[in-house]
Order: sequence, then structure tokens, then C-alpha cells
Amino acid sequence: MSRKKAEEKIIETTDLDESKKHSIDEKQVSAEDTEIIKQTKKEETILTSLDDYIKTASYLGTKVITPTMRKYVYRRRLDGLAILNTNIVDKKLKEAIDFIVQYKPEEWTLVCKREAGWRAAKMFSELTGVRLFTKKYPAGIITNIVLPNFFETKMMMICDPWLDKNALSDAKIVHIPVVGVCDTNNHTADIDAVIIANNKSNKSLGLIFWLLAKEYLKVHKINKKLPSLEDFVGEKLVLEEPKKKRIKKEKAEQALKTAEQEIEEKMREIGKAQEGV
Repeated sequence: MSRKKAEEKIIETTDLDESKKHSIDEKQVSAEDTEIIKQTKKEETILTSLDDYIKTASYLGTKVITPTMRKYVYRRRLDGLAILNTNIVDKKLKEAIDFIVQYKPEEWTLVCKREAGWRAAKMFSELTGVRLFTKKYPAGIITNIVLPNFFETKMMMICDPWLDKNALSDAKIVHIPVVGVCDTNNHTADIDAVIIANNKSNKSLGLIFWLLAKEYLKVHKINKKLPSLEDFVGEKLVLEEPKKKRIKKEKAEQALKTAEQEIEEKMREIGKAQEGV
């Protein structure tokens, strides 16, 4: 078995587990990693604030790191999950968006088989009119002219090179460029414009499509109101305080609560003493 096939086998068998880990770890990530992520900030982010990348855990990778994604990884957490360099996440997303906006809505196709991205992808499609495939991409739909639903497209965007491999394969057959959202466990060899990010989370994919929608509506002069980031994500986003600061605050609150309880106890004792008199 070749090295690439062996790595793909690892990715295939661990993909569902990694997806579950993302949903669990994101609740702890902000407090644990905020300080670490801010250490990578050598320059201002371009598209949105660093806090947005932190709140949506867009920088959080998997335990598997392919050779083509290794250069984007800043470090590993103690639990083995990779942390992407947020400056590069922002830069690569900006480059991909600049490439995508060159195409009119009817000229390209969006494919997102991963359920975590369905809400954001559908909102983007409804806003822009771009053709979208979510649950299943019909293999051969852009390569086989005999198919009744055959159509031509000039560019394709996918949300995971592994899950959307049929769409990626078709795009390569007809020689059209592909934009792909790639996590640390993805291969990028066949992707023309790489978006590096956590592609297993509704928060991360929501941020990507929100930023893409914002720029796309502006460039193509589409007169529609852009929903909020939280609308794209489907839940409220909260930036937790760094762990040390949060613990200090919790201790202060506990000390205040204890002091109030002591005062109340003393007041009760005084009251009882006065009743005895």
C-alpha cells in the first residue's frame, strides 16, 4: 500500500471521530487556547477580527496532519489536536475569496456533503443564486452529457476534499479550478485555491460562508441584506475569557459570596442574641 493510500485510510477511519471531537472540544477551546492563538498574531487579520476566528474555532485542526497541511500548523495541543496559524487561515481565505468573486453566480457550483455546513451553504446559495449540492452530489453530472441533469460549470467549491471526492474527481476530469476548505487531515494536491480551516464545525464553516457572502454580495452588487454571523452559524457565539483570567474572576466571585454568607450569619447571631435579651 502506498504512503498516500495509507494516509487516506487513516483519514477515512478517523474522520467521524474527529468530527465528534470538534463539537466537544470547542466548548473548552476558547478559554484554553486564546492566549496561544494571539501569540501567532504578527500582523492584523484582513477579513475579520481575530476574535471571530477564535470564537468559531476555525483554527482547530485534527490529530491527523497530512504532509501538504503540515506547513500551516502552528503547534499541537496537549491532547494532540493541531492548531492552525490564524494569520495564514485569514490570508488563505482572503486569497480564495478574491478568486471566487471573479465568477458570476451562474458560473460556479458549491458542494457541501458535510451536514455541519448545510445551514451556512444554503444561506449563501439563497443570497447569491449559486448552484448548491448538499446531501449528495450526483457523480458524473458535469462530465457525462448523456445524463438528463447534465450541466456545465466553470469553477467548483467543495467543503471537504474527502467527503466531496466525487465532485473533486469530476472537476479534475473537465479541467476546471477547485476551491477547497481543507482541514489538517486533508490532501491539497488537487485543490487550486486552498482555504485552511476546521471543516467539521458549523461555527467554522459558518464564518467562512459569512465572510464569502459579505464580499460576494458587495463585488457583484447583489442588493440583499447580509444576515449576521450568528445566523450563518446557527447559534450564539461567546468569546470566553482566557483561562487564568476566568479562574481569577471565579475565585473573586466565590470570595465575595463567602463574605456575604459570613455577614448574613453574623447578622443572624446578633438577631438571636437580641431576642434572648
